[in-house]
Amino acid sequence: MRQSIGDWTRSGSPWVWLNAGAVAISVIMVIGLLILIASRGLGHFWPAAIMEADVRAPDGSRYHMVGEKVEAVTVPAEQVRAAGIDVPAGQETVDRYLMKIGNRDVYGSDFRWVIADHIEQISHPESLIAVERREWGNYYGYLLALKENGQVIAQQGKGENKIWPEFEKRIERALNIHDEIYQIEKHDIGRINYTIERLRLKQRSLELKGKDTAQNLAEIDAERAQLNAEYEVLQAKLADLYVAANRDSFVAMAMNGAETEVSLSKVVRAFQPNMMGLGDKMAFYGAKLWEFMTDEPREANTEGGIFPAIFGTVMMVILMSILVTPFGVVAAVYLREYAKQGFITRMIRIAVNNLAGVPSIVYGVFGLGFFVYFLGGHIDDLFFPEALPAPTFGTPGLMWASLTLALLTVPVVIVATEEGLARIPRSVREGSLALGATKAETLWRVVLPMASPAMMTGVILAVARAAGEVAPLMLVGVVKLAPSLPLDGNYPFIHLDQKFMHLGFHIYDVGFQSPNVEAARPLVYATALLLVVVIALLNLSAIAIRNHLREKYKALEM
Repeated sequence: MRQSIGDWTRSGSPWVWLNAGAVAISVIMVIGLLILIASRGLGHFWPAAIMEADVRAPDGSRYHMVGEKVEAVTVPAEQVRAAGIDVPAGQETVDRYLMKIGNRDVYGSDFRWVIADHIEQISHPESLIAVERREWGNYYGYLLALKENGQVIAQQGKGENKIWPEFEKRIERALNIHDEIYQIEKHDIGRINYTIERLRLKQRSLELKGKDTAQNLAEIDAERAQLNAEYEVLQAKLADLYVAANRDSFVAMAMNGAETEVSLSKVVRAFQPNMMGLGDKMAFYGAKLWEFMTDEPREANTEGGIFPAIFGTVMMVILMSILVTPFGVVAAVYLREYAKQGFITRMIRIAVNNLAGVPSIVYGVFGLGFFVYFLGGHIDDLFFPEALPAPTFGTPGLMWASLTLALLTVPVVIVATEEGLARIPRSVREGSLALGATKAETLWRVVLPMASPAMMTGVILAVARAAGEVAPLMLVGVVKLAPSLPLDGNYPFIHLDQKFMHLGFHIYDVGFQSPNVEAARPLVYATALLLVVVIALLNLSAIAIRNHLREKYKALEM
């Protein structure tokens, strides 16, 4: 018997298909977005070939160009004609290439748009080199000579590769020296400076308490003198390392024929992409990707890595989860198990649900006013008077950022936990009480374990929201570049008062505040992909815990 359209509609089948289609479209859009982000971001680390060509300028003159093609776009011919560039009559579109020419210290800009039809005599010489520097971006050109203490020790003509092996050895030596300098400056001297500052605060504390006796001050002075002696030794070693690092340099020729001398202490790596095989390129790609995830940023966050931002994001989310879980669970337990169900309880639930819809920037303003200025200021007055007027906790930092996001996400945990408590049968509670358990024991040993999967669901939702928030963090602790990690080897090891970096804010800063937009664009995509991966890993960890708890207490629900 054939089913009529009305019967089919009343059966609910259209809504099933509509929901299935909506879910399918959403999944396709998410996958497409991830593919777009991955292709735009991860492709940045692949060593592109370097092109050498002659280019016809709009005024009819010609110039020599060396660089790599970054992007190709097609624009209307009228747009190009409006810029004063001649385009053949009848041509409707024009192809343009974004070329990374590097050598920002020579040309003032390391990117240039070029009309594809104006590029002539294209070649890819194997002797062209790309040098990644700590400042001024990449250098593209021909290696001409190596110098040691200002004296030429090896040289070659344009298009030759005779001195490349020696060049690589000296770069490796310079990198080893740079690592030693970094270790001394960042860790050894940093530890001494941190200890000296704590001695200063200890002395100030003794003065405020009236305990600055000669004996106590002598002990502090003796310890300070020992630290100063260690500092002098490290400074002398550091001076020798700087001399050794600046010993070698290289001379190269840029595309305009200008010869430039660069110290090897400013070089991160040098490579010849036109000579690389597939295996070499894959090894280079892996090294660049590893550097991106484990190194510190440089060049206004447009080069280097983003490890401090990864670390700050994960640490903040973990602290937020530790803070939000007990508050949310206690509030939900009170509302469901102890509070009298009436008008006031309903109003509280409505208020909790409304809190979930408050814009996040409002929480940031509240966190700045209450946590930082009020609570942090009073903590400084009570516990850190020796540091005043410099604030300790009376300034934005990791603790206040975590508390602000815990406050932002606590409604999610409350609602999820309440729903989990409501699903537990009343007979389970009555059975526990009938066996002689008190209400507190029933709650702690029976009800809460059975509701733990719902609690973890709330934590998962909280992590997913908090990890991507940026607006409140801009007010309560996140910064463009943090000089040190909030977790290190200096007592008390976890520095909750320090400012930190965050992946979400890093995306905003690089994408919208960078002075070099073209160089920053691929890093925005790569950082966005990494943020999605970090959030996914945090959520998967919480989901694994929730599933384990669900399996553990499944028998109690039957």
